[in-house]
Amino acid sequence: MDAADLRAAADALGKRTVVLKANSDSEIEAAFIAASEHKLGALFVNIDPFLFSHRELLALMAARYRLPTIYPLRDFVSAGGLMSYGANFANAWHQSGIYAGKILRGTKPADLPVLQPTKIELVINLNTAKALGIDVPAKLLARADEVIE
Repeated sequence: MDAADLRAAADALGKRTVVLKANSDSEIEAAFIAASEHKLGALFVNIDPFLFSHRELLALMAARYRLPTIYPLRDFVSAGGLMSYGANFANAWHQSGIYAGKILRGTKPADLPVLQPTKIELVINLNTAKALGIDVPAKLLARADEVIE
């Protein structure tokens, strides 16, 4: 999701957005300081190789600043993040293996359709929710694909 999509979604809900960027450890901390100064109620972390490689630091900073944060991949939640909603990459890798098998059996790559992720999952870390003082509604927990306790 790009910043324009996020702003459009927030505007539709009547919510204010602030876009923060980080490309180094110090910029991650500066972003959380800025989020605190803006008195943001929550943070959405976009998918990015740098941010993915710093998922433990992001979870730590979110806990330090007591900022509920949602991530695009379950790996962030496994690292201590609050929740994620996004494509299940294990499923996508499985599909890649199926494609590789078809190609090895002679199918031309150009004859194979382009696939989009079909399994989107919601993962919630209850330990993080409790640490942040968040009572996750039972209905949301029931809809989650996985709850980490």
